[in-house]
Amino acid sequence: MPAKPALILVVEDEEPIRFMVTEGLTSAGYSILEAANAIEAIKVLDEHPIDLVFTDVRMPGTMDGAHLAFLIETRWPAVKIIVGSGNFDPKARRLPRGSSFLSKPYRLSALTDLIEQCLEA
Repeated sequence: MPAKPALILVVEDEEPIRFMVTEGLTSAGYSILEAANAIEAIKVLDEHPIDLVFTDVRMPGTMDGAHLAFLIETRWPAVKIIVGSGNFDPKARRLPRGSSFLSKPYRLSALTDLIEQCLEA
């Protein structure tokens, strides 16, 4: 019997990017849920057994992706976290200790490789 695919939450405010990522990850065999901002992401996390969150740093609203990552680390410590951004220096600004960082632009293969590393850890 095949293993159940990981359930990944993609948090991205730019709809075309969110669509491309979710389509690519679905094609790679993952189960995907989506959120356009941190508030939507929290609702999804409260309702579903998410294995990994892939979030953008810059998002509209009162909570950006870095703050969301810290909240996830506190409320859902078993959830793996990947933070992506094109203009964020993870050395200059803290991220949760167990999270991973992916610089934009990135290839889908780089994202899926990082997802596999995170899920295996």
